[in-house]
Amino acid sequence: MKKLLLTTVAFAALGMAPAVAADLAARTYTKAPVMAPLPTWAGFYLGGMGGYASENSGSPSIKGGFAGGTLGYNWQAGSLVYGLETDAAWADINASVSGLGLTLTDKIDSTGTVRGRIGYAFNTVLLYGTGGYAWANNKLSLTTLGATASESKFLSGWTVGAGVEVLFAPKWSVKAEYLYKSFGGETYFGVPSGDLNLHSVQVGINYHF
Repeated sequence: MKKLLLTTVAFAALGMAPAVAADLAARTYTKAPVMAPLPTWAGFYLGGMGGYASENSGSPSIKGGFAGGTLGYNWQAGSLVYGLETDAAWADINASVSGLGLTLTDKIDSTGTVRGRIGYAFNTVLLYGTGGYAWANNKLSLTTLGATASESKFLSGWTVGAGVEVLFAPKWSVKAEYLYKSFGGETYFGVPSGDLNLHSVQVGINYHF
């Protein structure tokens, strides 16, 4: 009777062995799921941008559009992102006033900035503040009796603002930002002008290297 019992147990154990071995093999060679790397904002980027600007005072106030390019570099420490950015744009920001046979036109035909940026990254979304140096090329033209005289000045000033940027692909992002730009006065045709202050909104797309 004991021999019969031992023989039955042995055969049962032998019958279970392949199943146990297969289960162990399956556990041994099962691969853990691959985790996608977190996006990074660090490095160089290059892009295009465009927008609209208007003077915050004056009658008539100058206003109009601009379009150009952007170059920048980001550093990243955890969720903190900081860097430098420069942009330059062709512009058609202008206003005209006529009277007594005279037409006076004030126009910014190019503008740009060199700014620092600092912000907080929520994965693929970056919220940031920005500020630094701003420049513009401003031309004042006076037309009368079919003749035009003009004088151009290079304006230097400062800018401050904020924006949001979103990574929508591994190396591509879109952004929208607001900038306040302030330029000091200049002298045109021997007459000093007041300060020029602009509200600017712009959007852009960047490629990250």
